[in-house]
Amino acid sequence: MRMTIGLEKKNRRDRRAGFTLIEILLVIVIILLLAGALVVFVLPQQQGAEKNTTKLMLGQVGSALDTYRLNMGHYPTEQEGGLDALMKKPTFENERMGDKWQGPYLKPGTKLDDPWGHKLRYEVVVGAAEGGKTILPYKLSSVGPDGQQDTDDDVKVATGEEDKESSTSEAK
Repeated sequence: MRMTIGLEKKNRRDRRAGFTLIEILLVIVIILLLAGALVVFVLPQQQGAEKNTTKLMLGQVGSALDTYRLNMGHYPTEQEGGLDALMKKPTFENERMGDKWQGPYLKPGTKLDDPWGHKLRYEVVVGAAEGGKTILPYKLSSVGPDGQQDTDDDVKVATGEEDKESSTSEAK
């Protein structure tokens, strides 16, 4: 008699040892819900982080440009290599100008590309003061994720009054 009771208990344990189809489907549904939440909430944060990274990078390059100007007396021109003049010493006709260069102005290994793989755009502006408004004597920007210049997703360095006007129009 005792043998049959022991066998019945063993058979009950064997039947309970696995997962049912409903339990497996429930776990799959929970995993899919978590993956969906990840896509909905995390991916937009990544896009915002890329723009913030670009803004920080532009600020860092802007500071390096200002330091270059303090040492050299002017911002780097296209003849001097543009933004590359911040990383490696340009060739100057005047030897005294070459002695003023105190670079590199950016950390070694710094890439002048935005997170989307596009080169940063730099242009020296002639006539930096317009009608009493103070603007930077250069334009520094990234073309943004679409890779096209002068679109809404471009990231630019604040250039003074012209950016105040655009931010007030965005607030309306």
